[in-house]
Amino acid sequence: MKKHIVCIASEHKGNEFLEECQNADWHVTLVTRKKLLDEPWIWTALNDVKTVENEASVEDYVRVVTNIAGSRPIDRVIGLDEFDVTTAARVREHLQLGGMSYSNAIRFRDKYAMRRIADEAGIPCPDYICPLNADEINVFLDRVQMPVIVKPRHEVSAFGIRKCESKEQVWKVLKDLDERNNWRDHPSQFLVERFIDGDVYHIDSVVNEGKVVCAGVSRYGRPPFSVTHYGGVFTTSIVDYGSKERKELEKLNAKLLKAFGYGNGVTHGEFLHSRSDGKFYLLEVACRVGGAYIANVLEHACGFNLWREWAKLSIADKDDPYKPPKLRKEYAGVALALSKDEVPDTSGYDEPEIVYRVKKARHVGLIFHSKRRERVLELLETYSQRISDDFLAIAPAKERYDD
Repeated sequence: MKKHIVCIASEHKGNEFLEECQNADWHVTLVTRKKLLDEPWIWTALNDVKTVENEASVEDYVRVVTNIAGSRPIDRVIGLDEFDVTTAARVREHLQLGGMSYSNAIRFRDKYAMRRIADEAGIPCPDYICPLNADEINVFLDRVQMPVIVKPRHEVSAFGIRKCESKEQVWKVLKDLDERNNWRDHPSQFLVERFIDGDVYHIDSVVNEGKVVCAGVSRYGRPPFSVTHYGGVFTTSIVDYGSKERKELEKLNAKLLKAFGYGNGVTHGEFLHSRSDGKFYLLEVACRVGGAYIANVLEHACGFNLWREWAKLSIADKDDPYKPPKLRKEYAGVALALSKDEVPDTSGYDEPEIVYRVKKARHVGLIFHSKRRERVLELLETYSQRISDDFLAIAPAKERYDD
């Protein structure tokens, strides 16, 4: 009987992961929400599909996968989205399968846990406090330089972040959260931390037996907080291979993942490069593939696909061990925005360096590839303006990630 992998996906993503498992002759089962059945999954890579209700709880996922195990033994369970990582861990613990435990997985979701682990490892973090005790909060706010941000401990990207210019504003936000009288919005579910002005870098890694075997280092054109809250074109591009920033981030990333005790898989880490003191500060780290077509950017620039490498790591064993990919050192970047058109027509964008066009409703996006970083940066600047002029739509920032 073929080995069996169950992939949990509460969002439409991970086709390359599914295909890689199918190519390795595994039986692949997808568990997803009912409303996602019409999404363009790579159906030829799937042997079975099971659904949960759109508002399914973790327990609902555990129940569905347990029922799957009743008809066909399961060898691996993987969560493909940010929120699925901990769900998959719960499933594995219930079925007593190998892989990351829930207590380890939650550290990659909880920004308070991230800060504490990084602090103990000597990795710089912005000054922070979990708002538990009023006296300690006041001491912190009197000490730290304004502005500060109030951010959810468990959300992704810039969702739910509030920037506060004064102590009074912070207390107003915390009071408002407390008055909602639900556990998800309780002030203890948030962090208060010093806002640091600077550039945000991300490092996307493939980790095998605790060692980073390949990684892409990139820099956002504008911090995700700015794009989420004020609109505009999102960009990110590969950092120069010989740069001081790349070398420093590679060292910080390896040190961080060692502190987390991370064994096998992929990670997406974000670091802020402060304009005031030149230091890198940890923003967050997740054990999944980064969004916004980062995997596609790295594939064109560096020659490896994060989804496929994650799949290979997930199904590797002593008889068929994981083999790291061969790398190349070229450059790529993506420009991505919300579109006012349902199906934006980018046929007029005809630069030869365009190697990928985003095919998603009300989105416009292009990936550029070149052996020269300067050319990629030039194209990102030019096309950010063209996209803004031709297609740009701005949606209000979500307070939280719901769907």
